[in-house]
Amino acid sequence: MTLSIIVPVLNEALVLPALLERLLPLSRHGCEVLFVDGGSVDGSVAMIECAGFKVVHAPSGRARQMNAGAACAIGEALLFLHADTQLPQGAFDCVNQSLASGLHSWGRFDVCITGHHWMLRVVGHMMNLRSRWTGIATGDQAMFVSRTVFDAVGGFPDQPLMEDIELSKRLRCLSRPACITRCVTTSGRRWESRSVWHTIFLMWRLRWDYWRGVPVGLLARAYR
Repeated sequence: MTLSIIVPVLNEALVLPALLERLLPLSRHGCEVLFVDGGSVDGSVAMIECAGFKVVHAPSGRARQMNAGAACAIGEALLFLHADTQLPQGAFDCVNQSLASGLHSWGRFDVCITGHHWMLRVVGHMMNLRSRWTGIATGDQAMFVSRTVFDAVGGFPDQPLMEDIELSKRLRCLSRPACITRCVTTSGRRWESRSVWHTIFLMWRLRWDYWRGVPVGLLARAYR
């Protein structure tokens, strides 16, 4: 199964050097790697192109950027990767085995959040437990899906927040997710910059408000 890795970026020059270095072996292994830029002004596009990767341009917004990348991708499976998230060794084989089994049409990895605050380890653990219980994945967990199924559910919804939650709900109607226990590592920079406890309470409140039907635009403003 061929795999396309789609990375939405917007002014990610600080994390790009490490990300590009990590993705080069996967590219050499035969994975297609597409970066989708939403209008960076910090030299991100030049850095990506200098490393030999393809850049797709799209209107800013993670859902729109990921859909634009999927539209250009040629892989039989799609993996959506945040710029500050690192895939584990053997990620390609994990995805291939999960989708080839016939039991799952999509999935995600467990996540470990890096940072100084001890609570980040607990947050990551709870995210993994909640995801396994509910069948809902988040973008930090490097969601992957077969191309035919992604197209069948209409891709990511065009909304500024919770697009990963909504896509999970659509995909869950077709199959439970493959929950790969091997961890992706993602940066806790947003958590620590805003205070870990504040961010925990904010995320729970946003999820609760989303569940009870608060307009996504209002939630996105609160998230910023």
